[in-house]
Amino acid sequence: MEAVLAKYENQINVFSEYLEDLPDTDEPVWILGECYDVKTGKSELLSDVRSRLWFTYRKKFSPIGGTGPSSDTGWGCMLRCGQMILAQALVCRHLGREWRWVAEGTQPVEYQRILHCFLDRKDSCYSIHQMAQMGVGEGKSVGEWYGPNTVAQVLKKLALFDDWNSLAVYVSMDNTVVIEDISKCLDESLSGQRQAPCPLSHFHATSQHPLDWRPLLLLIPLRMGINDINPVYIQALKECFKMPQSCGVLGGKPNLAYYFIGFVDDELIYLDPHTTQLAVDSETGSTVDDQSYHCQRNPRRMKITSLDPSVALGFFCKSEEDFDSWCNLVQQEILKKRNLRMFELVEKHPSHWPPFITPTKPEVQTTGAGGSAALNLTQTLNLSAGYSVANL
Repeated sequence: MEAVLAKYENQINVFSEYLEDLPDTDEPVWILGECYDVKTGKSELLSDVRSRLWFTYRKKFSPIGGTGPSSDTGWGCMLRCGQMILAQALVCRHLGREWRWVAEGTQPVEYQRILHCFLDRKDSCYSIHQMAQMGVGEGKSVGEWYGPNTVAQVLKKLALFDDWNSLAVYVSMDNTVVIEDISKCLDESLSGQRQAPCPLSHFHATSQHPLDWRPLLLLIPLRMGINDINPVYIQALKECFKMPQSCGVLGGKPNLAYYFIGFVDDELIYLDPHTTQLAVDSETGSTVDDQSYHCQRNPRRMKITSLDPSVALGFFCKSEEDFDSWCNLVQQEILKKRNLRMFELVEKHPSHWPPFITPTKPEVQTTGAGGSAALNLTQTLNLSAGYSVANL
């Protein structure tokens, strides 16, 4: 059955290749904060899209939990989209937004190291194995479909075990980004370097004690309507893709997840994980064959009005200046111009909320077909964190 489903999906993808093309339009195309003119910059636009890491369904990897599924076809699409949004943050962190992938070309050491974080094996930091097993703590069984918020929570927890990237992941609550809580997330990771957390400012105010910054991935789960997206949010969603800090959007249609990377006119542009490929087998420290990790077909599009209202926005702030800039853009483009705000940005933790709990490394259980067993996640991920660049 698995083979039949994979063949059917691949046939759909090959057929739709002939149907998709970029529109001949004077409207600008926005891709993760970069603006393109289709008529004069099509090759640069396509190079940008193909440089994004593309994670899809895979098959014939080691069974999750030892006795669980060896393919995520049919259930892992939102997990793959979560991998893509996180990979984009890591690419920006280590290679920069301007980095471009060249097929058969020589890639930086950091690029290979990023790829190793996502290989379909239990000792890779952000593998399908680790994400599915961490999802058990969020109430999801291995093999169950995830929504955007659950994936965001899983990424936040897994990042705590990732010493190499040293990435802080903040997931907003109740459509509200709280600057005080973000400062606590950063402060926890830098405990021992100073005595007290230093609140951030979204008005470029200079603190008396500058905050030691860690690269920050902001994930903002939202519901922009009941059954369909409310049209009043559409322009604000577009503004998010224009921001230099844009890391994309997790969303799609019911039980069909996509990684949205931009828009043109009234259509969203996305990477589609619904292609089943063989798992890539690569030893720790060796060079990964990366041809299947970049989508070399034309980017897919869908009407914004077809979007399921449940999404998660992603933004990456490499420096405190990036974060200040993002806060100012949110103030100008999201908060001041909209009668119905897509989300809120506040300085202080709301008094009527429960106290903010700083993320700490959770105790993880892994579930296989035969039952449950404890997973020593710290030991497992330390193997991945210890990936040696000297072996490249």
